[in-house]
Amino acid sequence: MKIATFNINGIKARLGALTDWLDEAQPDVAILQEIKSVDEGFPHEPFAERGYNVATHGQKSFNGVAILSKLPLEDVTRGLPGDADDDQARWIEATVVGPKHAIRLCGLYLPNGNPVPGPKYDYKLAWMARLEARARDLLAEEMPALMAGDYNIIPQAEDAAKPEQWTEDALFRPESRAAFRRIVNLGFTEAFRARTQGPGHYSFWDYQAGAWQRNNGIRIDHFLLTPQAADLMTDCQIDKDIRAREKPSDHVPVWITLDA
Repeated sequence: MKIATFNINGIKARLGALTDWLDEAQPDVAILQEIKSVDEGFPHEPFAERGYNVATHGQKSFNGVAILSKLPLEDVTRGLPGDADDDQARWIEATVVGPKHAIRLCGLYLPNGNPVPGPKYDYKLAWMARLEARARDLLAEEMPALMAGDYNIIPQAEDAAKPEQWTEDALFRPESRAAFRRIVNLGFTEAFRARTQGPGHYSFWDYQAGAWQRNNGIRIDHFLLTPQAADLMTDCQIDKDIRAREKPSDHVPVWITLDA
């Protein structure tokens, strides 16, 4: 089972880029962030034509997450538990059943948090505390599960081409990284680093200042796997070359394969 995460940066602006990639990469599941569309405005037809079921949790002009799956999506839930007043569309869950295993999928778009200090950073850290609580519950269920998406976290200095440029940014602040580590240390596997070590691996390049041409990137799109899911993982890769195409997102897909 091939599962990808992709911050598409506007489903309508990147529809052609997304469908071209789906046709080539053929993921069984694609977890999307920043669809920037209300649910009723999401373009279902191009994905239905390709055999994908669609579940969305949308919001006008901002945020928004979705799951595309060639397998039926069961028990879909929307919104990260823990704050009934949070109306930002940043979390979606569903279960897919493969030939061997059922997998609980959690798609997330974690808050950016800038500027620091300020209410946006406070919201980021509070959201991560809620994410930790949900992560604990997933572990307690003892089934294959994953949390995938744009975490807006640079875990280590090697995950940035120029870490010195990020020291005061919410993505690299010590408090942000510590919150991420607390979640991983509950017992999750960070999929990419379980397969690939060392610097030079990025999933985001800004549109400004020739970041792509200079390879001035950061790695902020992650898969966290429960032990039961980690035992099934056979690969994890970044589709870097997608960034060089016409009208790209500033992120590229990251994908894993599970023996599920």
